Amino acid sequence: MLELDDVKMAYGAIEAVKGVSLKVRRGEVVTLIGANGAGKSTLLKGIVGLHPLRAGRVSIGGADCATVPSHRRVGLGLALVPEGRGVFPDQTVRDNLLLGAYAMRGDEARCAQLLQREFERFPRLRERELQLAGTLSGGEQQMLAISRALMSDPQLLLLDEPSLGLAPLIIAEIFQTIRSLRDAGLTLLLVEQMANQALAVADRAYVLETGVVTLAGTGAELLRDPKVRAAYLGGHAAAAA
Repeated sequence: MLELDDVKMAYGAIEAVKGVSLKVRRGEVVTLIGANGAGKSTLLKGIVGLHPLRAGRVSIGGADCATVPSHRRVGLGLALVPEGRGVFPDQTVRDNLLLGAYAMRGDEARCAQLLQREFERFPRLRERELQLAGTLSGGEQQMLAISRALMSDPQLLLLDEPSLGLAPLIIAEIFQTIRSLRDAGLTLLLVEQMANQALAVADRAYVLETGVVTLAGTGAELLRDPKVRAAYLGGHAAAAA
């Protein structure tokens, strides 16, 4: 579904990603963990075409995306839930969701179907349909950001720190949503600070340190790995909430 081959990315003279190779197979949840500044968000931006590659290759569904602009990658089945949510604060919940379906504008029946699906996924969004997105709570904005990405009906969903800044009960709800998306057959690449929960939900995982993949394995293997436990799990393999 997704393959990165020796991807390198930089901000000026500073190399943020130093030759990352990874694969995400159809139907998998793959987690990318690492400390702040490891290059995780930069890598996601490279996958969706929001930041140029210095070298390497990104393939989606076997197609090389080197010359494909970001908005065209949506048509290849790719969607991103950005770090910090990135909702349009002066637009209503409904309009934010419809903007997520911009690529299928003109197909009103399909847009209405997708809108209904997302309201069923997150009933609170239905309750706040005509409310400005900027007035929602942090948890509600995260629900909106996820639903907005799903409005494009992607095959591969990238999530960048979906638990950031949220209360524990909301985090549990977000991870339950991730599990339900996995169970429905969606392919996911998850960047997440809460390594214990991220690894618990993952089929496979990679550890990124200063722009380099240093460990890879199944989620269960990395949960048991002493180095991962010491660096990211407070010295023990915590159970998922």
